[in-house]
Amino acid sequence: MAAPFSGILTGFFYTFTSDLPEIRELNSFKPSEVTKVYTSDNQLLTEFYIERRRQVSITDIPAHLKNAIVMTEDRNFYSHIGVDIKGIFRAIVKDIIAGEFVEGASTITQQLAKTLFFTSKKTIVRKIKEAIVALQIERRYTKDEILALYLNQIYLGSGAYGVDSASKTYFGKTVTDCDLSESAMLAALPRSPSRYSPLNNLKLAVKRRNIVLKVLLKTNKINRVTYDKAIKTKLKLSETNKKQIAQHFVEFIRNKMEKELGPSILYKGGLSIYTTINMGFQKEAENSALKHMKRLKIRMKRNGISKPDPECALIALNNKNGAIISMIGGLNYMKSAFNRATIAKRQPGSAFKPIVYAYAIEQGFSQNNILLDSPIVFKTGSKIWRPENFSKTFLGEITMRKALALSKNIPAIRLIDKLGTNSVSAFGNKLGIKNTLRQNLSLALGTSEVTLINLTSTYSVFSNMGQKNTPFPIEKVIDKNGKIIFRKRVIKEIVMSRSGAAIISNMLEGVVKEGTAKKASFLSRPVAGKTGTTDNYIDALFVGFSPETTVGVWVGNDNNTTLGKGETGARAALPIWIDYMNKTFENQSINYFDIPDNTKNVHIDPDTGKRDESERSVSALFKKGKEPSL
Repeated sequence: MAAPFSGILTGFFYTFTSDLPEIRELNSFKPSEVTKVYTSDNQLLTEFYIERRRQVSITDIPAHLKNAIVMTEDRNFYSHIGVDIKGIFRAIVKDIIAGEFVEGASTITQQLAKTLFFTSKKTIVRKIKEAIVALQIERRYTKDEILALYLNQIYLGSGAYGVDSASKTYFGKTVTDCDLSESAMLAALPRSPSRYSPLNNLKLAVKRRNIVLKVLLKTNKINRVTYDKAIKTKLKLSETNKKQIAQHFVEFIRNKMEKELGPSILYKGGLSIYTTINMGFQKEAENSALKHMKRLKIRMKRNGISKPDPECALIALNNKNGAIISMIGGLNYMKSAFNRATIAKRQPGSAFKPIVYAYAIEQGFSQNNILLDSPIVFKTGSKIWRPENFSKTFLGEITMRKALALSKNIPAIRLIDKLGTNSVSAFGNKLGIKNTLRQNLSLALGTSEVTLINLTSTYSVFSNMGQKNTPFPIEKVIDKNGKIIFRKRVIKEIVMSRSGAAIISNMLEGVVKEGTAKKASFLSRPVAGKTGTTDNYIDALFVGFSPETTVGVWVGNDNNTTLGKGETGARAALPIWIDYMNKTFENQSINYFDIPDNTKNVHIDPDTGKRDESERSVSALFKKGKEPSL
């Protein structure tokens, strides 16, 4: 009989120990860490994580928090061997009487074992294995080491793992700075993190905190005076409901980094991602958009639109390198995560015209060339097209400069007819429009859909003297060891002549000084740009630039309905642009568009890449009312 009984014991032991985890792994255990995302001015923008966690040493955790955790979770922690035998028998009796699991008897060590190695499913087999692993942990580690691991692993609600992460989530401070009242609140959470979370039910959370304080009093960890003071202390919670800034931008970079690094590294690697977004500029962008969109809604109601729900997009680029310094993808990310700055394709209307005129300049046209502004009819087979000006009036012979400033349709159509729609389309793609441009005469009026980021990037070529910079949102990524694992390589390309870009920039200054964007002429710095309005006031745009920054603004309805009569680019989009530029000018330093008079004007042919080293001062020629020859 002895042999069979011995075999049964051996089998029983093998069943519960054969697949137990290797405890030595605790020595090298590295929990997933939070990836932090920073703005260009070194402010924390957001965090990416599966488990929000930050490791702290046992010496950084206040004594009253350690006492509170031990006294409420495992009062015999410093005396037991990893399992509490008396507690186990007591729990078993209650479970048998109830016919189900009603009371646990897990020590802190067992809870640590469960957290690191097992699922939360309650079974007898799991509990036995958990106890065996707890015994092994106790043999290898000191009590303080076990407590430190537990305090860094435990889930405390609202996505926070570990006491430091929980302290920042609930109180906006590191765990080292927690007072007795806050420590008692953290110690109250392990029993039921969601139920006792002060963010979910503050009244219930305070009641549970007070129970923990009473336990500390009864176990002589605090005296009556300290207890009375702590129990009267109001919990000061952090601003958890504060709207996150730049939410569409955050999602934009999240998608990019997932593709570059993979989800595992992004969410678990404890990276530091340094983006190009400027926190101050972004706040100004969002404030400007909210203010003027509120005014637009009021106007729309006056125009008989019962439930106005217009959207807005904004993109701001650093002309020097293409860095995205501000982005609005929509007014409310929680309502719609769709990014209207990078994904939405909308007709740009007259905001496309500068591309037509820029190509004409590159082909040797002068901004003083005469175009005819008079009725015209195009006939293709049985189809007849009679384009009109927005103003419904005609001025006869006008210069290219004036035609662009006043956003006349007929001259732009006559011009693209001369240049060739295929050539203008190809030129637009070369400048930065990645979307397909339909090769017909209405292209001059902006009937081909484009993304706002592509259109804005194209305008930055003009302000950057012919150089195209591919827009980018991330400068570098550093791993938790301080090693740079990703650095953006700025892509620069000469796509039009330096002198041609200067001329079209000067023409776009004319739009502000004497044309459809006069509202912006009061700004203290030189600016240039172009309005855009599509048929029936469906889309309203303004894209423009200062020497340092190019900004595009779009306003419209997602369902392509009208914004209301009179809601042009100048009325609906331009005020947002003006507000943004006005607020950001104080951080910019250059006060001119013109190339300095003592600068050699180096013409680089965009097709051959050959350099013309002739001495020509673009700014000096502008002052004399002339233009540099190409």
